[in-house]
Amino acid sequence: MASEILIQVRPNETRVAFIQNGVLNDLMIERNRQRGLVGSIFRGKVIRVLPGMQAAFVDVGLDRAAFLYVGDVKQDDKTELLWDEPEEKSSDIEFDEKKQGELQPSGPQIQDLLKEGQDILVQIAKDPIGTKGARITTHISIPGRFVVYMPTLSHLGVSRKIENEEERNRLKEIMDRLRVNIPGGFIVRTAAEGATEENLQADINYLASIYDEVSKFYETRKKFGLIHSDLDVELRAVRDLLNEDVSRVVVDDEDVQKRVVKFISQFMPKLKNRVEFLPSVQPLFDKYEIDIEVSRSLGRKVWLKSGGYIIIDEAEALVVIDVNTGKFVGKKDLEDTILKTNLESVKEIAHQLRIRNCGGIIIIDFIDMAREGNREKVMAALKEELKKDRARTSVMGMSSLGLVEMTRKRVRPSLLKTLCEPCNYCDGKGYIKNKYTMTSELFREIEREAATHPGSQSVEVHCHSALADWIYEEEGVPLEKLEKKIQKRITFKIEPDFHNEQYELFVE
Repeated sequence: MASEILIQVRPNETRVAFIQNGVLNDLMIERNRQRGLVGSIFRGKVIRVLPGMQAAFVDVGLDRAAFLYVGDVKQDDKTELLWDEPEEKSSDIEFDEKKQGELQPSGPQIQDLLKEGQDILVQIAKDPIGTKGARITTHISIPGRFVVYMPTLSHLGVSRKIENEEERNRLKEIMDRLRVNIPGGFIVRTAAEGATEENLQADINYLASIYDEVSKFYETRKKFGLIHSDLDVELRAVRDLLNEDVSRVVVDDEDVQKRVVKFISQFMPKLKNRVEFLPSVQPLFDKYEIDIEVSRSLGRKVWLKSGGYIIIDEAEALVVIDVNTGKFVGKKDLEDTILKTNLESVKEIAHQLRIRNCGGIIIIDFIDMAREGNREKVMAALKEELKKDRARTSVMGMSSLGLVEMTRKRVRPSLLKTLCEPCNYCDGKGYIKNKYTMTSELFREIEREAATHPGSQSVEVHCHSALADWIYEEEGVPLEKLEKKIQKRITFKIEPDFHNEQYELFVE
C-alpha cells in the first residue's frame, strides 16, 4: 500500500501525519505560539564563558540563554565534519553530539575562541526542552530537497540510506564538479537517489543564495535576534517525506494547499499533481483515526494484539520501556511465549518511539529469555525495525538481565512534552501521599506543636475534607489517645481550597 501525507490546518496549529501501509508512521505538530526553532539562524551575543564546562551561554533573544559547546564553535579555518557519510534525521543534518561536545586534548579552549560580549552567528540545533535552553551551533547547515549545505565545513558525504554503491559514486562525482565554485561542504540526502545533475545544481544554487542572504542580514543587523527561520511544518514535511512512494498529499486548507503546490512545483514538479485539497465537514484526522492513535500514544500502557503490553515511562533525559506478557499465556512452553511477546513488542516499541518522538537514552526491559538464540532474534528484529526510523538510533546490545540500552537522537520535545504539562495537583510526580501517611504526619506535627505550647487548651486543624473524614471514620481511637496524651482537644475545620496533602495547625 502506498504512503500518504495528511496536512490538517487549524487557526492555532498545523498537524502533519505520515501514513505508511495504512499505519501512522510519523506525526508533526506545530502550534502558532510554540513554533519549533530547530534550523533557525540567529545573531547571538555571548553573555558568559564557562571554562570549567568548556561551553558558553549565548543570548539569542529567547526566554532562556542558549547553550554552546566548544566542539560546536567554528574556528577560522574550515573544519572537517567529525563523522563520515551520516544517516539523516529528517530535515536536520547535525553533528554527532557526543563527538562535537567533547573537547579534544589538543583542541582549542572555549575561552580562546569566545569572549563575553562577542557577537556570533548561530543556529538552533535543539529546541529548549524542560528547564534547558536551546542547544546551538556555529556550524550552519541549510537543508534542501536533495542536499544539505554546510558553509563552515569542507566535507562531502552521502547519506548511508543510499545503499547502492554505483549510485553513491555517481552522486559523489556530480557533487565534486558542482561544489567547485561554492565554498563549504555538502551532505547528499536520501531523496537525491536518482536525481539528475540539474536537480542537484538547482538545489545547491538555492541553498547558497539563502546563505548569502543570511550573511548580508547578519552584517547589517546590529541587535541580536532571529535572522532566518526554517520552513513551516507543512513545507518541511513535504520536503523531507515526499517521494515516488507517496501516492498523495491531502490538505484540508485551500491556502496551504496552494503553498504546497507552489513549493513542489519548484523542487519536485513531477509530483505536484499528487497534492489534493479535501474540504470536508469531518476533520481530516478523524477520517483516518489519527487522533485515536495519538491518544493511545499518550498513555503509559500500550496493549499488544496478543494480550501482552508495554509500559513506557518518560523522564527528562531517560525513557524506560517494560515488556510484560499480560493476558497472553501462549500455547507451547514458557520460553516460546516469552519470545513471541518480545518479538511482538519490538514492532510496537519502534512504532511508539517514532510517534512519541522519544529521545535521549532509552532502556528496554524485555522479558528474560533463557536461550541465547532467542535473545539474538529479538535484537535482530529491533535493529531491523529501527531502520525505518528517520531519527538516528544506536543500539548497544542486550545484557544478561534482558535490558537493552539504546539512544535516539532528540532534537524537538517529545509528543508528551508537546501536548501535556505536569499535573498541577501532584506536581508531576504521578502520586500523592495516602491518607494513612498524612494522618501519621499530622499526628506527629500535633505532638510537636503541643509540646511547644504547654499552656494551651486546644489544637485546631485546618485541612481538606478528605483527610478529616478519614481521621473521623478510620482513626477515631488513635485520635482519642492523642488527645489524652497531649491533654488538649483536637478539632478540625474544613478548607475546600486546600490540597489533599496540605494542613495548618492553630494552637489556642
